Order: sequence, then structure tokens, then C-alpha cells
Amino acid sequence: MGGGHDGRRRASGRPRERSTVRSVTAAPAIRALDVRKAFGASVAVDGVDLVVEAGSLVALLGPSGSGKTTLLRMIAGFEAPDTGTVEVGGRIVAGPGVWEEPEKRRVGMVFQDGALFPHLTVDGNVGFGQPDAARARAALELVGLAARGRSYPHELSGGERQRIALARALAMDPEVVLLDEPFAALDAGLRTSLREEVAAILREAGASALLVTHDQQEAMSMADRLVVMRAGRVEQAGSPEEVYARPASRWSAEFLGAADVVPGVAAGGEVTCVLGRFPADPGLSGPVEVVVRPEGVAVELADPAIADDPAPVARVIGRSFYGHDQLVRLELADGLVVQSRVGGTAGWRPGDEVRVRVTGPVSVLTPDHTSNSVE
Repeated sequence: MGGGHDGRRRASGRPRERSTVRSVTAAPAIRALDVRKAFGASVAVDGVDLVVEAGSLVALLGPSGSGKTTLLRMIAGFEAPDTGTVEVGGRIVAGPGVWEEPEKRRVGMVFQDGALFPHLTVDGNVGFGQPDAARARAALELVGLAARGRSYPHELSGGERQRIALARALAMDPEVVLLDEPFAALDAGLRTSLREEVAAILREAGASALLVTHDQQEAMSMADRLVVMRAGRVEQAGSPEEVYARPASRWSAEFLGAADVVPGVAAGGEVTCVLGRFPADPGLSGPVEVVVRPEGVAVELADPAIADDPAPVARVIGRSFYGHDQLVRLELADGLVVQSRVGGTAGWRPGDEVRVRVTGPVSVLTPDHTSNSVE
């Protein structure tokens, strides 16, 4: 990336032959069981289970203080768990009576700032630790920077430095690559292009990877599986699609993106709320919360000639226009405010009277936070 070519890893457009820079094992790349870590009276990780299958990319997602970085450091060997076990490639590396130093765990690390040695060339950085020379060359070729081998880190762009850091991690033939907020120091435009590059590189390498991030878009766009952490525990885990569409709690729904949560009542296989009636688990009964994403809410001008239209009437109270789409804020008759994400062509204005129709999936949360999604 650098010299005006960030995000242009393959100038010719021709796919390279797949490079394998690690051996895929049958055992999970990472398995952490009932792991706990406290610092004094503060519990950072509280009984967490985590599995990263070989060849997959898992994102640990959560706000600051959720425990995700502490969990990553225990896997890397920079922190020892108080209780529980950590396995890497089927080997127990931390647990009762067992401790392997970080350099013996076959874990590749990519830090937020790349952590390259400034006095070493690109070749020197990728070859640090004396990996197999052919593997080091393959890793540098994989990230598209084989021609920069004699350059020094200060001569590279931010994106190039992160790709060199990734090549260095892959060159050691790790069981797993750990990425700790690797794009946080980059500007927004470069972050977007680089995360696509890095995800493609990891998949082309057949690598297993665990990404720590607080960025929801980053996690959902890159990962095969999300593990959402809150206050030291796993709040929810699943594919990005599952976690987004079927949040396990109101907190999870609102953390993963814009969401409106409205009260409802379930009875007889239906849930009724101000937005309408929706199918629900026949076993549900009583008060529930209905979660609706803005992209699942459509708006249209209210037609007073249609007296029996079941869609509720709302008033536009604001909008944010982004060109390709817009986020419209709507106030319903009872004062409840919901949002609609629609295309950027219709010019909705405050004061417009509209009908609100739920067109996307609805998730129903019970008081015990059981999620029951409906279409």
C-alpha cells in the first residue's frame, strides 16, 4: 500500500497460486475453557469459553473494559489465567500445572502499531526469529510486498507496515494469528481497504486468526464468527448474520448497530406492538421487547384516502443524509421514536406525515433475554 497504491495488492489483476504458510491441524486452533483473570478486585475475564476452529477467522468484539484484550493476552502467553485452561493447536499451553512461554506457543502477533524493528529492513523484519527462508519469502509475496524487501519501516505507508507485520506473523508458521486492534491507528479510508486486504490474505494463507476489535463493522465484515464480550463474559457468539439478526439481549442488539426496541405483548403465537403484529413462538406469553433494525423499516407518504391501512402513522422529525442512503427519524402517535434507513433518493423532510411498515426481520426478546426471531 504506499506510493499511491494502498489497497492494490495485485496490480496485474491475475490471481496468484494459493500459498500455504502454515499447517492446518485437525484440533481447534484455540480452545479456552472456563478462563478467568482478575487484577486485584477487578475481574477482567470471568469464566470464558472460546473456540477458534482451524482455518477460521474469529472476532472478539466488545467495548473498552469488556475483557477481550486480556483474553487475547492469555492466549498469547503475556498473562497467566487464574483458573481454566488454554489450548493452542490441541496442546495445553496454560492451565493447572502447565505453562508454556509465548515463544513456544506457535502464535503470531500483529499489534496495533505493527511493532516493526525500525533498524531492520522489510526482509530483516519478516526474517526475524529465523523462520524457514522459503516460508518467509512466501509470506512477503502473499502480502504483495516482495519488491519492498530492502526498504525500512519509515519508508512504508501505515498500511504497508501492517501488512509487513502480518507477513512476519505468518512466516513463523503459527497455529494461530492474533490481531490486537490492528487498524485502530489508521485513518478511516485506509482502515476499510486494509481490513479487506488482511481478511483476504489470511484466507488465502489458510490461517486461523483471532481478531480483537471494538469496531462492529470491522468485526462483522471480516469474521466468520463473532464472540461479543461484555464485562468479562461472553454476551453472545455466532456468525455475524446470526448475532446481528438474532441478538441475545437488548444490550447486544444496540451494541451491534442501530436498533429500536419497543415494548410488546405476546399471546397466541403473535406479538403485538405499536409497529404492528408479528408471528412469534406459540409458547411466548406476556410482556416482550421487539427489536427492529432501521433497514427493516420502510416509510411512505400517508394516504388519507385509505382509512383501513394497518400501518401506523408517524411524523418525520429529522434525517441524516449520506448520499447512498439516509437515516430518517420518525415519531409515532404515542411519542415513540423509531428510525428508518432508506435509499438516498426520496427527500423526506421534518413535518412529513408518513406510514411506517416493518419489512425486515423482527427479533423478540423475553424478560429472560431469550431471543425469538421472526420474519
